[in-house]
Amino acid sequence: MLDRIHPREIDWVLIGLLLVNSAIGLVLVQSASHFLHGGFAVRQAVWILASLILLFLLLTVDYKILMGFVPYIYVFLFLVLLVILVLGKAERGAKSWVGLAFMGGQPSELAKVVVILMLARVFAEFKSRYVTAAATVLSGAVTAGPLLLIALQPDLGTALSIAPLWLGSLVLAGLNRRTLVIILIAVVVLSFFSWQFLLKDYQKTRLKTIINPLQDPRGSGYHVLQSKIAIGSGGVVGKGFMKGSQSQLRFLPARHTDFIFSVLGEEFGFLGVCVVLGAYFLLLARIFRAVGQTRDRAGLYIVFLCGCMVTVPFMVNVLMIIGLFPVTGVPIPLLSYGGSSLLSTYLAVGLVLNVKLRRFAYV
Repeated sequence: MLDRIHPREIDWVLIGLLLVNSAIGLVLVQSASHFLHGGFAVRQAVWILASLILLFLLLTVDYKILMGFVPYIYVFLFLVLLVILVLGKAERGAKSWVGLAFMGGQPSELAKVVVILMLARVFAEFKSRYVTAAATVLSGAVTAGPLLLIALQPDLGTALSIAPLWLGSLVLAGLNRRTLVIILIAVVVLSFFSWQFLLKDYQKTRLKTIINPLQDPRGSGYHVLQSKIAIGSGGVVGKGFMKGSQSQLRFLPARHTDFIFSVLGEEFGFLGVCVVLGAYFLLLARIFRAVGQTRDRAGLYIVFLCGCMVTVPFMVNVLMIIGLFPVTGVPIPLLSYGGSSLLSTYLAVGLVLNVKLRRFAYV
């Protein structure tokens, strides 16, 4: 099951970009949380080290062999999510946490990696020009199971970050016009049903806040308004490391998690934002570049969906902090504090490296 791998065949550029973005995140977490109890920066550093070790361990296992165990991993994850609904540790209103030594873990983050592997297994032998009804239903069911359990925790942000993985797999499989229309109609119907029967009042208020955050400046609009103030006050070069008034004086909520990008804008300004965006885009470009180097269908889906897994939360978070998306509690992978998010991102990148490493084995 374990393979010997030659160091020269590993994409060290991708690993380097991964570590650069992780280091940027560590600096931002230190600035945003140095006055808080809990040693968040130290914990983040420990998670980076542990995640890097697991990434290299993942490289020693052929992803084709791993695919054979995916159904069992999926069932195990499903059972874990069920147990968490009953016994999970409540954190920020969601029962999605379990204790891991002196740190907490969020299995719902790892669900994204497992769903990617299951979708890759579903479409591994798919050879039709357009996605079939059977493949759509099967892949939808595979995605819906963990998504619904996570939504019931309730952790709407993580649940919504799983849905694009299913859509991405359908796009890759080939969507015809009829299927696309059916999906759009289903989304509209589901959105209406969710608004009427599923969404709680505070979630509806967050959606309304997008249009006019000033309608509730001390309530649902507070996060977005403080975020905009922080980013706008940074100017071109920023106020300096650990010198941001909104973050250091604690006006900005969730500084080290959901609104870490606001801390970046305030303390490092427009230039700092450009540098960090550049580093992040280089990472994403390197991941998606691997799509064209993949030689088999399973690997193709793994690489593309892993890229989507990192891209979607990043885009959602950036839109959220400037008020163009509701506050959903979606962190930026690598930059925001969060061990489970960090681990899932490293595993996703590890899968990309794994596929690239063995791209000539399955020609």
